[in-house]
Amino acid sequence: MKIQFANRPADQSGFSLVEVLAAVGIIGIIAFLAIPNIVAIKEESERNLAISKAEALNMAISSYIQANGRDIAETDYKSATSENLRYRKLAPYMSFAPTNFDDYKPNGYGLDLPNDLANLTKTVLTDPAGDPIDY
Repeated sequence: MKIQFANRPADQSGFSLVEVLAAVGIIGIIAFLAIPNIVAIKEESERNLAISKAEALNMAISSYIQANGRDIAETDYKSATSENLRYRKLAPYMSFAPTNFDDYKPNGYGLDLPNDLANLTKTVLTDPAGDPIDY
């Protein structure tokens, strides 16, 4: 037994334009509500990645000092005249570190290595606006 709706002939099947527009409208409302949350989650994950990379550099500095001894590590590290050369001294003490410091930096965030190891300062992390992040 076939059920026939009052306004539709028996041989016509499918959705009406009103039904399709209602479905598209509902999907649009759901997307409108979900997109800001997705953007916030992406930004938070990028910030967490930047903090993780800064912490990895701090741990590499500690490992570098332990492996070479404080006096030798300070002298050797200070002899590196650029940030990229200082990074290359630390890269062997990190897992999966690229050879170039610019490839290691997270997108939009800044990482500034300490100039010397005498005071054992942390790597400075800045957000895309250039403001320091306390981590």
